[in-house]
Amino acid sequence: MTQPPRTALVIGSGPAGLMAADVLSAAGVTVTIAEQMPSPGRKLLMAGKSGLNLTMDQPQAEFAATYDDIPQLQAAIAGFGPAEVIEWTRGLGQEVFTGTSGRVFPVVMKASPLLRAWLGRLAAQGAELRTRWRWTGWDGHAARFETPEGPQTLAADATLLACGGASWSRLGSDGAWADWTQDVTPFAPANAGLRVDWSNHMARHFGQPIKGAALHAGKTLSRGEFILSERGLEGGGIYAVCRPVRDGAALSLDLTPDLPLQEVSARLNRSNEKASQPNRLRKALRLDPARIALLQEFGRPLPTELAPLIKNLPIRHQGPRPLDEAISTAGGLRFVALDNNLQVKVRPGVYAAGEMLDWEAPTGGYLITACLATGRAAAQAALTGTVPSAAP
Repeated sequence: MTQPPRTALVIGSGPAGLMAADVLSAAGVTVTIAEQMPSPGRKLLMAGKSGLNLTMDQPQAEFAATYDDIPQLQAAIAGFGPAEVIEWTRGLGQEVFTGTSGRVFPVVMKASPLLRAWLGRLAAQGAELRTRWRWTGWDGHAARFETPEGPQTLAADATLLACGGASWSRLGSDGAWADWTQDVTPFAPANAGLRVDWSNHMARHFGQPIKGAALHAGKTLSRGEFILSERGLEGGGIYAVCRPVRDGAALSLDLTPDLPLQEVSARLNRSNEKASQPNRLRKALRLDPARIALLQEFGRPLPTELAPLIKNLPIRHQGPRPLDEAISTAGGLRFVALDNNLQVKVRPGVYAAGEMLDWEAPTGGYLITACLATGRAAAQAALTGTVPSAAP
């Protein structure tokens, strides 16, 4: 077992960085948190605007199966999964509840009370937060920063990198650290909307949700809701198919996933042929105007036999929204660059955690949980030299 560090530097103040600082400072380590933005936790606060989905109320094995089979990631999640996230949140004085979809939220449905309590605990444990400190690489063992007081270097017994990915640069996750780091997979948008060049007739449907449909891309099926927007298709249902679509899979839409093809065809055949096509679709299949508009948009020219198209409507799109608009990113520091303790192989005493690592997960609390879990695992490794298998 290694000697515990006396000092630690945490670069980044998102969930991974703050969790690492929490674990280290609670153990009596003198911790400095360096954040390039004027205030900490900006992306966490943004996530809180839609309710702050912290984790999922799922059995541990089911939850872990959502992630790629990366040993270091799976070990971290095994030690800090949904049950531990819920208990940790309550430990900060924030009660939680589980929604109908199994998503876990703070009762207050926002991030600011949680962040305030967390920062208060860190301050009480002696952790020091330095804002507007932008990491610019290494000077030997020390980290180099641009600060309001000019260039600075800071060395510590242990350094933990939690620099985020490359989405939402205005909140601090700009991926600039990749320019001076080896073994990085190029960033790509994850949990992103799709760009669509709509025809003019779609404008009146912008803002409308699409419910009760199913998206297919490769082996992925999504029954989640999504939104028609001026820029394309957005929302949880689309985010779930972002990865296979980004990798080249064709995207199709089943407008009536609860009805087999034969039933769709039979209902259309029984409908009043003298009625307008939208009325036939509405009465026979209960399609709302937004789903009918999608059928007309992507199915033109419409065939005589509509049933096969209704069940398998090809979606023409121009790819994911730009990287900076994505909720999260794929790519980042490769796990092969880290040992089993999340320590950077070429830099002993330097650990990495959070979204800057090369992993990908859907929305639904999976992102925040994994950031918390890897931040905790890296800090525990810095303290003990091993990745723990259970939460403290």
